[in-house]
Amino acid sequence: MRLVMGAQNCGFGPAAELVAVSRALSGHERIFVGDGVAAEFAHCNPDAFDEIRSPAPRDADLSRLLAGCDRVVSVMDADLVLHGVLADRPVVLLDSLFAFWRLERPLAEILRLCETLPRSGFGAADRHLGELSPHERVVAAHLLATHGLVQNFPGVRQRIAEFAGLGVGRVPRTTGALVDHDGLRAAASAAPAASEYDLLINLGGFRNFLLDFDEHNDYLLLIERWLPDLLRDWPRFRRVLVCGGPFGGRRARTVTVDGRRADCRLVPQRELLRHVASTPHYLLTPGLTALHEALALGRLPLALPEQHYAHLFTVRRLERTLFAKTAVGLADLLPDRPVPEDDFTGTAALVELAGRIRRDDGHYDRFRRCLNERIGQYLALGAAERRSAVEELRAAMDGPPLGEVLAEALR
Repeated sequence: MRLVMGAQNCGFGPAAELVAVSRALSGHERIFVGDGVAAEFAHCNPDAFDEIRSPAPRDADLSRLLAGCDRVVSVMDADLVLHGVLADRPVVLLDSLFAFWRLERPLAEILRLCETLPRSGFGAADRHLGELSPHERVVAAHLLATHGLVQNFPGVRQRIAEFAGLGVGRVPRTTGALVDHDGLRAAASAAPAASEYDLLINLGGFRNFLLDFDEHNDYLLLIERWLPDLLRDWPRFRRVLVCGGPFGGRRARTVTVDGRRADCRLVPQRELLRHVASTPHYLLTPGLTALHEALALGRLPLALPEQHYAHLFTVRRLERTLFAKTAVGLADLLPDRPVPEDDFTGTAALVELAGRIRRDDGHYDRFRRCLNERIGQYLALGAAERRSAVEELRAAMDGPPLGEVLAEALR
């Protein structure tokens, strides 16, 4: 079977999920199409695809490519779903943020737009859906796709019930974690080998609709200021690996303090999984994919401050768990600046908070003390406490095995 595949360009989460799905479909011909951070992740993990087409083909070329494929597989890339529908190809849409998408209009109204979608070309269809917000476009993609597979999370079942209430045949199905299960098994089997690092810090892909490495990058500059202090404050962390999109290629660097060092670089996904399995301690920005990978390996990470609003949403939905209770929140450090309940304006507010903390020595000292306090609490947790915390997260997010659900969707 020939599959054309793509992922939403927001951080590494969607792209990492696409890589996981692609590896689960290794018996098929897998063609990646995309740009930006998704393409960067694909190029960093080339073994997950049979072909990588980046930059993505233009509309006419993409239409010809889709006409010759058997299935379209999209991870939250609403435009790719629309292209697949217009090419009259079966489309499988996978979504790890199904409960996150905010609707400003009734679901029935979005359904009516989908039912009256013009099929004359992508431009006409795109204009027809032009009044929808980016979040509503993903929800519309679920109504248009042949199969919707949604990663379980608090709030997912309620939204599925809303779809079912419309009386449409295309009701998404829940699945478990969209992660690389074969890679996780291999990492777990190799875990007894001693790690060269004492601490792993995962910043993810970082870039999205607002954040970038050189613009709206106050969060990265804040972390850059903090890393030397981390090495000063915690002599036990002699070797630290800081990984993520901000440190790809020439952006890789090393920070040293008193013989201790932090290696900042981008690593392939399966190498990252090996580090997650073997490194004694783990800090991450609260993205769902990285969290699921840690849980699959039985590891409890500590949540760093949120980079964008989706991270804040994740921590809030898991608020009863130890993971969320020990998370360090930017909004908690400066409570006089509430974060709007909106993806774009909420993310912009978090950028402003990170900038204020970075530039003001008093705010920064509070940030540093708070992180040290939470790291201390994290290090003090016993093995039984960590296992219990992992299990409570799994209970909130578990679902049917990805391989089984995928197999049914591709029949």
